[in-house]
Amino acid sequence: MGDAADALNAIDDEAAAAAFRRLVLHLRHRSDAQNVDLMGLAGFCRNCLSDWVGEAAGIDKASAREAIYGMPYDQWKAQHQGEASPEQLARMAESVKKNA
Repeated sequence: MGDAADALNAIDDEAAAAAFRRLVLHLRHRSDAQNVDLMGLAGFCRNCLSDWVGEAAGIDKASAREAIYGMPYDQWKAQHQGEASPEQLARMAESVKKNA
């Protein structure tokens, strides 16, 4: 992964920040993509992204989540998040094992 990391690190911060903001706006637009499904497929979701932002920026969890969700997390959950099925939870658990 060395070469891939080097190529990623070669992207200047302004371009990386623009791509990051585009990703966040895309995730805000695609509220139909449930976090549990993102976790099941890719091993990360909006909450992970907000945790990474919080750690990098030194901000609290609620502020980081609001930055990613575009609204308070509880509001987003009430408007967009459904109950996860047993199948979704199992897929998520298998996917998260690959993160180590």
